[in-house]
Amino acid sequence: QLVESGGGSVQAGGSLRLSCAASGGTFSTYDMGWFRQAPGKEREFIAAIRWTGGRTAYADSVKGRFTISRNDAQSTVFLQMNSLKPEDTAVYYCGRAKSSYGLFERVSSAEYGYWGQGTQVTVSS
Repeated sequence: QLVESGGGSVQAGGSLRLSCAASGGTFSTYDMGWFRQAPGKEREFIAAIRWTGGRTAYADSVKGRFTISRNDAQSTVFLQMNSLKPEDTAVYYCGRAKSSYGLFERVSSAEYGYWGQGTQVTVSS
């Protein structure tokens, strides 16, 4: 089970930190990722982190503004979002990879087998 938190409403230029707490399974052996979905749009990749924690990947639209991290002791993955823009408005979902011990950062939603319920992020101009 994945439970996201930390969403909310902020002004453009502000920051938010999303958390995704996992239960069940061996969290430390799974790649994790963040995706978002705006109204009328498909779910899009935002950031991913390897199970080793040492490798990350980002969508070009958030590179340099968002940072993904994980704390295996807490079974939690984070998304620090800075310099937020109105176009960042969406429901944000965390996902856990279908298989453990991945070899590459997972950027496709098809590679994720478990999803949280989502948390709304609204950025006003």
